[in-house]
This record gives sequence, C-alpha cells and structure tokens, in this order.
Amino acid sequence: MNVHKWKYPGLLLVGVGISNLGAWIYFIALNLIVLEMTGSPFAVSVLYILLPISAFVTSLWSGSFIDRVNKRNLMLVLDLSRALLVFLLAFTDSLLVIYTFVFFLNIANTMFESSSMIYMTKLVPEGSRQKFNALKNFIQSCGFILGPSVAGLLFIVGSPTSAIQLNALALIISATILFLLPDLEEKVTSIESEKLTIHLILKDWKEIYRFTHSNKYITLVYSLYCLMVVFMSSLDSLEASFATQVLNFSESTYGFLVSIAGGGIVLGSILNVAFDRNLSLRFLICFGGFFTPLGYLIFSLSQSFTMASLGFFLLTFSLSFANTGFMSFYQTNVPTEIMGRFSAVLHATQSVLIITLTFIIGSAAEFVSIRNTYSIFSILFFTFGFLIGYIVLKKNKKSYYASTERIDFTKVS
Repeated sequence: MNVHKWKYPGLLLVGVGISNLGAWIYFIALNLIVLEMTGSPFAVSVLYILLPISAFVTSLWSGSFIDRVNKRNLMLVLDLSRALLVFLLAFTDSLLVIYTFVFFLNIANTMFESSSMIYMTKLVPEGSRQKFNALKNFIQSCGFILGPSVAGLLFIVGSPTSAIQLNALALIISATILFLLPDLEEKVTSIESEKLTIHLILKDWKEIYRFTHSNKYITLVYSLYCLMVVFMSSLDSLEASFATQVLNFSESTYGFLVSIAGGGIVLGSILNVAFDRNLSLRFLICFGGFFTPLGYLIFSLSQSFTMASLGFFLLTFSLSFANTGFMSFYQTNVPTEIMGRFSAVLHATQSVLIITLTFIIGSAAEFVSIRNTYSIFSILFFTFGFLIGYIVLKKNKKSYYASTERIDFTKVS
C-alpha cells in the first residue's frame, strides 16, 4: 500500500470512525433519556419514525443544494452544526424540543452522508475505492460493537447526558480532521452559481429522470440496494420483539445476540479489506444480496439461541459484502456532478417505502402474530435475493462492474 496515496483517505477514515462511535453513544443515551422522561416505549419509537420522515423531507431538495456547493466546506458546517445541536440537546427536558432537535439532526445527518459520498468518490482513486469502502465498513462496524460498550461505561461513571456531550466532542474532532483534508472544488462552476429555487429543483428532478432513463441498468442495480435497505429497516423494527417475546430471550441474551451480529460484520469487513483485489463487484453484490436475506430467514425460523445466532451472524457478515459492492458500483457508474441529486431522488422514494412497509409489518404483527409476520416478510426478502443475483449476473452487463469504466455525463445531459 502506498502510504502517501492513503494519507488523506486515511484521515477521512479516522474522522468517520470517531464520528460513528460518537453517534452510537448518542443514539443509545438518547433512547434511555426519553424512556426515563416518559416511561413510554412509544415515545422512544417516535425517535425511529423521525429518521425516515426527515430523510424524505430532506431528499426533496438537498440533492440540488449539495451538487451546487463545496462539499468539504458543507461537511465542516454540518459537523459543527450537529455538534451544537447535540450539545444543546443534553440540557433540554422538553420532549417536544428533543424531537425537534432530533429532526434537524437527522436532516444534517442525511445531508452529511450524501456530501461525504461525493467527496470520498473524488478523494479516493478509482482503483482504491473498493478497499476504502471495505475499510469504511469495518470502522463503522467497530463503532457498532464498541459504541454500546463505551456508552455503558459512561453510564456507570457519568450519565446519559454526559454521553451525549461526548458525541458533540466527537463531531468537533471530526470537523477538525475535515479541515485538514484538501479542498477538491477550488474552481466555481456555472452550476454552483445558480440560486436554489423550486423551479430549479423541479428542473433537477427532470434531469435525473433523463439520466435514469438513459442509464436504466445503473438505476436498477442501485434501486435493488435501496430496496434491500427498505426490507432490512422494516424487519429490524420487529427484531427486539421477536427475540424477547417469540424466542423468550432475556435482555442480556438479546444483547449478546447483537454482539454476535457485530462480530459478523467485523469479520466480513476484514475479509473485504484483505481480499479486495480478488473479490469482484459482481461477487460482492450477489453474495451479499443473497445471503443477507438468508440470514433474516434463518433468524425468522429459529427455535433456539444457536439458530438465531447463526442467522444474525450470517446476515451481518453478508451485509458487509453487499455494502462494499453496491457502494463501489455506485461510485464507478454515477458521475460525481449529479451524485447528490441522483441519490436524493432514490432516497426520497426509499424513505416513503420504509415508512409504509414498517407500518404494514407493525400492523400485521399486531393483528396476526410476530413470528408469522416476520417469517412471511423474510421469505419475500429471500426471494428478492434471487432477483438481485439474476439481474447482476447478466453476461452482457460486465462493463458496469469494471472499476475503470465510467459514464460520460456529457452524453446524457
């Protein structure tokens, strides 16, 4: 590995890791604070509902904004803004104010994710993106494991409030690291001088429609990933209930089950990093797209802790392959000039589907049963896995999975 070539990508990964660890601590602490304030599980569930709602509202316009501003500077502003909101959140005792802050934090998170994806694509050379995405996935999975542990220690020596304040500090450190990274957009282009209006947003949506119409296969494959996220988010909403009420696991047993899931995604990420030159994008997408839903299916049919553990481990292990594969495919085939708008359009649709399917699954679990509902939708998800394999393995589509192939944006606009 060329150390000099990885200097800035390495710094970016450090920033991602610190921010991600802080986010997990904040997430757990906020759940406890709201539950302690209200004693209501529903009040906690509202925090989860706010995520897709805010993502939908943001996606309607954020793509047009992100594509017209300096991405590094925007990420700096968003990090500092999130740090301020999180810091203030620690001092409020009003549930309405907490929900309001969380809503705006989710907006900032959505914009940061889209901006960082574009910046990463520009910063990391094409031949190194698969390894970078695997490393990023590994770092985020470490946050998934370490976050709850660190949060637990902070609760012992301090309080959930102090844990939230730590996230504010993590965001400030992340912003400092971003400041050390190069500005990749020093020249102001004609698109950046345009003012954001409703007319411009509608114009951008039409432009993305033309791109998706001209590049149906690219849109189809990335849409498959968006639909995977829809299935996973909806099924995850029943995960804790299934484990505790259907399988009769204690809270500590369920916690151990989550730790096993964390081990799966860490191992998968390590393998992705170690064998990035041997694993093709088509293999990553097909393997992850098939075995992730298989993991959910095994969990839905489980009768014991051993079988549930196998399902949990398999789904997170496979998900690391899917994440790396789909993200690398996206970066290879979607021009950075329209990445913000392209992802915004698809994510707006994704948010609506998450809200709808989560409501359907939740209602079905209430009126039918948790096991039957979880099993039926797991089977549907597993069937969807075959569809992913069929679409991706088409022989005449190999060029889309070659890291050297790019789309000429001038031909579609």
